[in-house]
Amino acid sequence: MSRRERMAPVDTTWLRMDRPTNLMLVVGVIMLRGPVDIPRLERTLAARLLAFSRFRQRAEIQATGAWWCDDTTFDIAHHIKRIRLPAPGDKIQFQRFVAELASVPLDPRHPLWHIHIVEDYEAGAALVVRIHHAIGDGAALVNVFLSLTDDRSDAPPDPPWAPIAPAEGMGAPLLALLTPITDTMAQGLRLPGLVWRESFALARNPARLLDYVRDGTGIAAELASLLAMPSDSPTRFKGKPSGDKRIAWADPVDLSEAKALSHALGRSINDILLSAVTGALHGYLVNKGDKVEGREIRALVPINLRAPGREKELGNCFGVVAVELPIGIDNPLVRLHEIHQRMEALKQSYEPTVTLGLLEALGYAPKLVQEEVFGLLLSRATAVMTNVPGPQHPLYLAGARTKQWIFWVPQPGDIGMGVSILSFDGHVQFGLITDAALVPDPEKIVVRFAPEFEKVLYLALMSP
Repeated sequence: MSRRERMAPVDTTWLRMDRPTNLMLVVGVIMLRGPVDIPRLERTLAARLLAFSRFRQRAEIQATGAWWCDDTTFDIAHHIKRIRLPAPGDKIQFQRFVAELASVPLDPRHPLWHIHIVEDYEAGAALVVRIHHAIGDGAALVNVFLSLTDDRSDAPPDPPWAPIAPAEGMGAPLLALLTPITDTMAQGLRLPGLVWRESFALARNPARLLDYVRDGTGIAAELASLLAMPSDSPTRFKGKPSGDKRIAWADPVDLSEAKALSHALGRSINDILLSAVTGALHGYLVNKGDKVEGREIRALVPINLRAPGREKELGNCFGVVAVELPIGIDNPLVRLHEIHQRMEALKQSYEPTVTLGLLEALGYAPKLVQEEVFGLLLSRATAVMTNVPGPQHPLYLAGARTKQWIFWVPQPGDIGMGVSILSFDGHVQFGLITDAALVPDPEKIVVRFAPEFEKVLYLALMSP
């Protein structure tokens, strides 16, 4: 029997935010060591993804609002496809393929997700996953990705997929793993307990935001500050995107070195990674002959606001903090100190709560109002950046060990850059998605990430 359910207002906001130049797609890449049993991989993907009813439902916008509706003609073959890269089939070719997919909209006549299985890539295989942001935010979809995996290579194969009745569930053996991961993500900035309690309360009832505004508390001031926030510095990273995407990722960095550096300098791993990213952007601009002195760029960082016990839910439940990256500072240690000071200040911020309330409210508003208000905020930023701590032990997908995980959240409005930092299995993975009209060569940025990290390491070793 077909059913439908009303879409949450905040999910409706993301559904309506697609633009030809910026699609609201979460794009992920998972690489597997060979040998890979491709038929088993297909069965595992189908069995575990379709345990979530959302992956069997279309998104429909009607006069009465937006709805999730069962796809009565659902065909798994439409969503999972095998491909082989043309020669030479190397990393450059693969990055181009992922970038092309990031520019292709999903078919609205079907559930809003798609997976390409790239056969025989680097003696193994790779997955390119595209999921619309309306289905879930980064925290929710990391859980989905992890639900595909096992913690051992000899886990029993999944049975072939067959049509099943609508039901929610993870359908995977890693539930015990997911809770500590999402807890870590939610506490990523270690905000004070009071701020997080209020954030979780608003996540359950965003209408409370209006009460805070009327009462004139800290959130009202934060909202006014957010709306009055000036634009960041003009750079070649900022402008009108074309919709032609470029993607690149760096070789992983050893996480143990980042931990040792964090301990030695008394700075968080997050501070150190942000400093390396900022240094890479600084070096790219200098190499292009651009002036950087005194320049700042603002990155929007999603913060998970799910209350305890709701970690496995799909949908969107996050706020945003605006992190200003001092790209004008050349000295790595001075830059690291400045970023540390700014992150400490953000720990007292109500910005995540405020932006969650705005996203919820804009879901009720006419699309034109949504575009005007959200466009005003997005024009103040240059990039979207995610920093996700993943599991620090090997994971297996259909019996094959995963060797790299990378994913990018969409860049709404006219934002033309997305930065991805993900730690997994003892390494840190840095990735970049850009618009060709602004940055046609993101590989020249990502190659600077490890050297910038090593500069901080070297200076720390040389200092008293």
